[in-house]
Amino acid sequence: MIISVFLYLTEHMTTPLIEIRHVCKSYGNTSILNDISLSVNHGEFLTLLGPSGCGKTTLLRLISGFESPTQGDIYINGQCVNRLLPQKRDVHTVFQSYALFPHLSVFENVAFALRCKKVPHQEIEERVFDALRLVQLQDFSERNIKQLSGGQQQRVAIARAIINRPQVLLLDEPLSSLDYRLRKAMQSELKQLQKTLNMTFIFVTHDQEEALSMSDRIVVFNHGYIEQVGTPKCVYETPANLYVAKFIGEANIFDVQVHSLENSNLITFVEEVSLLCKNSGNYKIGDRIHLIVRPEDIRVWSLSEVDKTEGMLPGRIADIIYKGSTVDLQVILSSGKMIYASEFFDEDDDKLEYTLNENVWVQWLSGWEVLLPYED
Repeated sequence: MIISVFLYLTEHMTTPLIEIRHVCKSYGNTSILNDISLSVNHGEFLTLLGPSGCGKTTLLRLISGFESPTQGDIYINGQCVNRLLPQKRDVHTVFQSYALFPHLSVFENVAFALRCKKVPHQEIEERVFDALRLVQLQDFSERNIKQLSGGQQQRVAIARAIINRPQVLLLDEPLSSLDYRLRKAMQSELKQLQKTLNMTFIFVTHDQEEALSMSDRIVVFNHGYIEQVGTPKCVYETPANLYVAKFIGEANIFDVQVHSLENSNLITFVEEVSLLCKNSGNYKIGDRIHLIVRPEDIRVWSLSEVDKTEGMLPGRIADIIYKGSTVDLQVILSSGKMIYASEFFDEDDDKLEYTLNENVWVQWLSGWEVLLPYED
């Protein structure tokens, strides 16, 4: 008996909860999704990230059953659900507009699905207050929806979605209408709620920072295709291609050519300065590549601070942007190319005192760059 339970739990943990196999979606001659294959694990916080119109919300609607794939199959718990109605799937959706009933109280909004199922009154009350406690709205049960803030309305929508404890909660840009401070607070609350429930969340957003801070894995979309799937650290530090490098965070991009090879390294020239880089892509002499450096990996030195050493590029401060915890610098290199650097601000560190048009040295450590195959 114990062995049987162990085998069941092992299979449950290792088998994907959702499998999307070669799914395409078209409206007439317009293709929205192209050959999408993706697995979603039990208890995972998965984010679909991409610009408007890239197909991420369409995929969410296919999983929920509000749309059907033109080609391919969607499996939930090993069952093909292509023909299964939305209400028959163990999946609930929180819409961008929340879709709350304005004439009902908080309690009645959350209780609505249970009343439709004719659940006994006492059970409804217990389950509604359990859900409201999870989203910290137990003291607002009698409030009218119109009396709530945007963040509180969003919590009501989540409570209503989790009242039946679905296996999967789909969230379609639920934080987009909130102000910055409230959005940051709700990001933390959503992640904590997901951990508490051990529920699978599939979250749609176009906000890169939101995706990086909340997700177990991120799926990067572009024009109906998946460009990369990976952890936040993976997609940020080792982007699969130029699109991902540009879309996730800020990036300084140099188009260079491999000049020579040295053991496991390569030598290239940036602004006529020789640089030693790790040859992570097995590039050959003559290959054109993109050399990418994140702003926070760039160090800027005043001429009075240091003498020029190997790998330093000459530049001039074009702009200084104070952001409280960081100072962002725009630096024009000798070729006229603009690059960006970001340094943590320390009011006691006079080394971070720069002036406009000041001549500086720019440098980063070998290995902090990312090398990608050249794309036109």
